[in-house]
Amino acid sequence: MTGRLRLLIAGLVCLVVAAVAAAVVTDPFSSSPGPPSAGSSSSAPAPQVTTTVNPALAPTPPTRGAFFGAWVGPDVFTQANEIGAVDSLQQQIGRKLSIVHTYVKWRAPFPTPSDMTFLSQGSTLLISWAGTATREINSGADDSWIRTRARQIKALGKPVFLEWRWEMDRPNLRSQVRSGVDYVAAWDRIRAIFAAVGVHNAAWVWCPLAQGFSDGRAAAYYPGDDQVDWICADAYPAYGSHASFASTVDPFLSWASHHDKPVMIGEFGVPESFGGQQRAQWLRAAQQVVLADRQIKALVYFDANPLGQGPAGSYSLGGDAAALSAFRSIARQPYFNPAGTG
Repeated sequence: MTGRLRLLIAGLVCLVVAAVAAAVVTDPFSSSPGPPSAGSSSSAPAPQVTTTVNPALAPTPPTRGAFFGAWVGPDVFTQANEIGAVDSLQQQIGRKLSIVHTYVKWRAPFPTPSDMTFLSQGSTLLISWAGTATREINSGADDSWIRTRARQIKALGKPVFLEWRWEMDRPNLRSQVRSGVDYVAAWDRIRAIFAAVGVHNAAWVWCPLAQGFSDGRAAAYYPGDDQVDWICADAYPAYGSHASFASTVDPFLSWASHHDKPVMIGEFGVPESFGGQQRAQWLRAAQQVVLADRQIKALVYFDANPLGQGPAGSYSLGGDAAALSAFRSIARQPYFNPAGTG
C-alpha cells in the first residue's frame, strides 16, 4: 500500500468518525425532537405555537425548553408551612421553581403572604381558582366579586398563570360545573369581566384531566382558541393502575397538536404505591415524553398527599430517595430551566 493511499484511507476514517460523533451529540434546545418514549405518539410535529397575551406583561412560552414547577403541599397547611415546604423542595433539587402552583378558593383572601414570597423569589404563580357553581356565575350574582378578584390579580403587577375551575370534566364536579355549555359561558363571563377591569398580566390556562381525552368528555368544555392562552391537562395514572405517563397524556397531546397553543402539564404525579425504583423509572420516562413534544412548554408536579387517598393517591416525593433523585435530575437539566432561574 502506497503512502498516499494510506493517507487517503486515514482521512476517510476520520471523516466517518466525525460524522458519527456529530450524529449522537444532541442539543436539548434543538428544534428537532429527541426520540419519543416507548408507546408515545407525542413525537408528531408540534404546531407553530402563537402568543395570545402581551409578552411584556403576561407569561409566554419560552422559545426553547419548558418551565418547571410544582405544588408543594405541607402535611399541615399554614402560610409558614407552605413557604417552608417550597423552600425544602428547592433545596433538595438545587434550584428555584420557575412556577409555584397555588390553589385559591372562590372568596379566599388573595394574595397571601406565601404568594408574595414566591413572587418575590422570582417564581411565576399558577393560580388555580374555583369554588362556586357555573349557574351562580352565569346569573350575574357574583359579578362584583369577580371584579374584586380581577383587581387583586391586576394589582400584583407580576405575570401569572390563571386557571379557573381546573379538572372541570371530573364526574364528581358535575353538580357544580353542569354542562360544557354552562362551563364555557361562565369562563367567557369571567374573562370579559377581567378584560373590562384591564387585567393584562394573566395568561388563561384551561386544564381538564388528561383522562378526559381518552373518553372524549374533556373537549366539550373547551372555550375556544380565542378565549384560551395555554392548554393544559392534569396527568395521573388511573387510580390503582400502573399506567405510564405516555399512555396517560397521549390522547391529550394528540388533541393539543391541532391547536396552536403552548401546552402545560398543570399537575402530574406518580403514586407512592409504585415503590421507589418504579416511581423513578416513571418520572424518567415522563421526562422523555416532554422532551419529545416541543409543544409542551411547562411541567408542574403535584408534590403532596391528599387526605384519605392512601399510597395509591399520594404523590409526595419526601422520604423517597430514588424518586427524588429522578425528579432532581429532571429539574437540573438546562431544558427545564430556560430562563436560567436555578
